[in-house]
Amino acid sequence: MNDISDGAIMTALGRQMTVSVARQLVAAGNLANVDTPGYRTREVSFGEALDRELQLPLATTAPAHLGGPAAAGPVDREAVGLPGRRDGNNVQLDRELLNMSRANGDFAAAQAALGAKFRLIRYAINEGR
Repeated sequence: MNDISDGAIMTALGRQMTVSVARQLVAAGNLANVDTPGYRTREVSFGEALDRELQLPLATTAPAHLGGPAAAGPVDREAVGLPGRRDGNNVQLDRELLNMSRANGDFAAAQAALGAKFRLIRYAINEGR
């Protein structure tokens, strides 16, 4: 028996598109700062975005540890482990272009799946005409 509803599929595809756009924006920001002295590369943390989307219950040791408003979308953070240049900048052009290409591919795949879903709905409404 299939427990996955159409709404759940469309919501998941929408989330994938949102995360892909966030990854593209962060990569574009990194590329814009490729020559800025002291700029540190940012990245979207997939694990943090997934946990936030799934709203996993977290254990706390004090009530104030997880206080404050929740963010509406994926979270970007400083990338770790990247070698820096003499000016303190650690943006790598090839890495950022690859990240943009991957995000573009993920977005296009979700968009194609949503398009197919809407074509099925249109077909059902028109009763196959």
